[in-house]
Amino acid sequence: MMLVNSIEKGIVIDHITAGLGAKILEYLDIDLANNTVAFIMNASSKKHGKKDIVKIQNVIDVNLDVLGLIEPNATVNIIENGQIIKKIELQVPERVTNVIKCKNPRCVTSVEINAPHIFHLIDAENREYRCEYCDEIVCMKGDY
Repeated sequence: MMLVNSIEKGIVIDHITAGLGAKILEYLDIDLANNTVAFIMNASSKKHGKKDIVKIQNVIDVNLDVLGLIEPNATVNIIENGQIIKKIELQVPERVTNVIKCKNPRCVTSVEINAPHIFHLIDAENREYRCEYCDEIVCMKGDY
């Protein structure tokens, strides 16, 4: 059995579908050189069989839209003084800005560098989003 110490202050992202923890870390864009991060893969879970867990010391301010976009079934625990002070159930966001990048070469975001990448939810179950400018559809369920 492996032992991973608890953290005094930070966040714990729990109940991540096994295999998605690395994608969550990538999207959160946490500075791994200056932050203490514990990434546990394929941990036993009574609910799901296997799960990933991410613990980030001294970081509380993360983009919850990104988390809900990738893994809406995950839970985020805010830790203060070694105790959970808040538990957040994630939701699939209705709108995301500068998280998903439009791949349409004719989209204004491909030409205008400062144009924000804005996507609107069109199918919550499949996590499909439509680009605000060109109507390109992006599915965030499965392949990112």
